[in-house]
Amino acid sequence: MKLSGSVCLVTGATSGIGRATAIAFGESGAGVLVSGRDSAALESVAEDAHGRALLCDLADRGAGRRLADEAIAAGGGRVDVLVNCAGVGHFGPAAGVKPEDVERVLRINVTAPIELTGALLPGMLARGEGHIVNLGSILGRLGHRSEAVYAASKAAVAIFSDSLREELRGTGVSVSLISPGAVDTPFFDRRGAPYDRRWPAPVEPARIAAAIVRAVGGDRAETFVPAYLSIAVRVRRLAPGLYRVLAGRFG
Repeated sequence: MKLSGSVCLVTGATSGIGRATAIAFGESGAGVLVSGRDSAALESVAEDAHGRALLCDLADRGAGRRLADEAIAAGGGRVDVLVNCAGVGHFGPAAGVKPEDVERVLRINVTAPIELTGALLPGMLARGEGHIVNLGSILGRLGHRSEAVYAASKAAVAIFSDSLREELRGTGVSVSLISPGAVDTPFFDRRGAPYDRRWPAPVEPARIAAAIVRAVGGDRAETFVPAYLSIAVRVRRLAPGLYRVLAGRFG
């Protein structure tokens, strides 16, 4: 579908990928609705994207449903594109993980996108057009030590996206999953552990935003950024034993 003239809701828009995506959508001629919980940062990105700010903390119970209602009202009765960028990380061993940390990760990374999708889909289906973009992670396809909780949340996003795309086949509404590797954002500082690997180098948020724009315009089911990350996923699927050997050696 075309972004120009559409109404797009971007969550997690106050920094990183969400901010870059909101600005890219604004530059594409879309009417942009931006959501986040930092009011000052939210107003800033709304101005840069020529959009409208919707203050919301998706960690709150029922926040997804409330945000959907506000977005529909702000969008003149419709939201054509939903981009679920909001997310939090978790780094550390699974042994002894705090239940409240698990709940927060799952509520923001999994529950909120599902709630938003469920609330906005009826309007899209009635109009016969719409697009949902979910921000996943390469860890949702492969997993990694010390990130089991986060990886599990992104695996849920991945299978939700796969299943929903099949469910919506032929309706005019589509779904895209974006699976990036490391991205140069405040994400790592906020999760409590910096990104300390020499390879692969983190990519810029604008690169992910460009992939999201292409995914909507080209109806792409899944996009890996960088693209070569898909090789590891194929190796794991076709030769799991070899993949585990390589993962154990190179991390």
